Amino acid sequence: MKPTDINNPEYFHKVVDCQYACPAHTPVPEYIRLIAQERYAEAYMVNWDSNVFPGVLGRTCDRPCEPACRRGRVEDEPVAICRLKRVAADNKGDVKKLMPQGPFKPNGKKVALVGAGPASLTVARDLAVLGYELHLYDEQKAGGGFMRSQIPSFRLPETVLNDEVNYILDLGVHTHFNQYVSSLKELLSKDYDAVFVGSGAPKGRDLEIPGRKEAAANIHIGINWLASVAFEHVQKIGKKVIVLGGGNTAMDCCRTSRRLGGEDVKVIVRSPFAEMKASPWEKEDAIHEDIPIIDNHVPKSFVVENGKLKGMTFERVQAVYDNKGKRQLVPVGGEDVFFEADDVLIAIGQENSFPWIERDLGIEFDKWNMPVVDATTYVSTNKKVFFGGDAAFGPKNVITAVAQGHQAAISIDLACKNEDLLNRPSPFVNLVSQKMGIHEWAYDNAVVTDKRYVVPQAEKKLTLADRKKEVELGFDHLTGFKEAERCLNCDVQTVFTTDKCIECDACVDICPTSCITFTENAEAETDLRTMLKVPATNLTQDLYVSDTLPTKRVMVKDENVCLHCGLCAERCPTSAWDMTKFFYNVTKAGKSCH
Repeated sequence: MKPTDINNPEYFHKVVDCQYACPAHTPVPEYIRLIAQERYAEAYMVNWDSNVFPGVLGRTCDRPCEPACRRGRVEDEPVAICRLKRVAADNKGDVKKLMPQGPFKPNGKKVALVGAGPASLTVARDLAVLGYELHLYDEQKAGGGFMRSQIPSFRLPETVLNDEVNYILDLGVHTHFNQYVSSLKELLSKDYDAVFVGSGAPKGRDLEIPGRKEAAANIHIGINWLASVAFEHVQKIGKKVIVLGGGNTAMDCCRTSRRLGGEDVKVIVRSPFAEMKASPWEKEDAIHEDIPIIDNHVPKSFVVENGKLKGMTFERVQAVYDNKGKRQLVPVGGEDVFFEADDVLIAIGQENSFPWIERDLGIEFDKWNMPVVDATTYVSTNKKVFFGGDAAFGPKNVITAVAQGHQAAISIDLACKNEDLLNRPSPFVNLVSQKMGIHEWAYDNAVVTDKRYVVPQAEKKLTLADRKKEVELGFDHLTGFKEAERCLNCDVQTVFTTDKCIECDACVDICPTSCITFTENAEAETDLRTMLKVPATNLTQDLYVSDTLPTKRVMVKDENVCLHCGLCAERCPTSAWDMTKFFYNVTKAGKSCH
């Protein structure tokens, strides 16, 4: 194999598993170290630059970073990255002074933003400081989109959302709330240089089975019902409630129902419990609030008597898989199962809906009635119209919408400058030695076994009595510090200098995970992986291969199991190994790094 090109920023970026897995590529270990040092404002700003909504995401993120966490490969339990983000947000103090201060010099360009959700707000945040005149349209009374209408207050307090939305609006965004955009053609007829569509996936899927029309008064579409609760149009529900669906929206519906008078609330889902789309912690919270989750039940009918909903019937099924792993739900036989219900909430998925986009504007739609959007630039087939968030590629999550908003903002800026949209700015990267002495590093490199700390919750009897009372209390300073110390500093890289190595193998002897091997090279990576001291079986992580040494051997390190502990660098008598902090930050609109 050829030597690893560590000058390619994407190599070490991939080694920082948590950051690499984050759609917005937030520098996770960087802000976790700041939290451990109680530098909360700085930790918040590192987050704000990348994910825009640290307080929101510290409570509600889908956490793609955590399954990737290296600590999870050591002890099963990853670092509580999401909840540490909240620690920074809860203790940040006055950060407004650290943010860009307007007014900004106008550049003469105007951009319309449709929908005030996370994607549009991210575009606004990135473009406002460049002097764009921004007009934000939304049918709700305030910004936030689905963060406001779909995430219950017991998970996300309104004050937290308001603060983070207003940080963006205060940059000089012109807001048009309580205004539904009914025609994209009309919007394009105005003097906007670009239009960004971040209208989300606003249509909840319905369930057309017998009894649906007859019982319509007591059957509600989940996302619409949550919005009605959020805006206080709905304040109660029946005592017996069935929630259909296995995603996070279903979990929000059942937990909200408990707070609005539901005494017997059930979640009933077609799939097996383990395959539900809801995050594991969302399912745990629902069960903690005495909500049973009944799996492997397919809805067959709504039962109506004298024009009133009485309940639902279900067919029991089991999951059967073919040799390719494809699942089929097969009836197990027996009589249908009946459950009583005063109300039913349907939370079986969301769909996009674009009735306000005329089909003669040069915007192509695919067979699913979704706009054809470039996956890199987020431009549609109409070069003035860009999409992002759920409106671009279907329902995902807040952090994905933020990531797409950043990229769409770059494209809008390039388009307004008549530059090539594929000329994407390079990331900002840095690689700095952490050596402070012979055996001293500028980061805490002790690796100890330490189980993940539990986030405390308010008493159940209090939270179930008040739908606005936040359930999770967050880490206090000391617990936040302890959890932050579990981070293995995966951004502090082991850099090997071939011509300093005397091949004493001291690093091999001291490595606690046997991730370093000096061996003959091989032509194929698959062969080299089997020649290591411990075979490298995780093909998703790379091998670090050095230049050829005097003995014709090469140094090979399995990045998958390296703990970044620095013992190899401490033990090396010639400083062939060095611990270097790698910083990677996705460059935003209007900036470039050469």
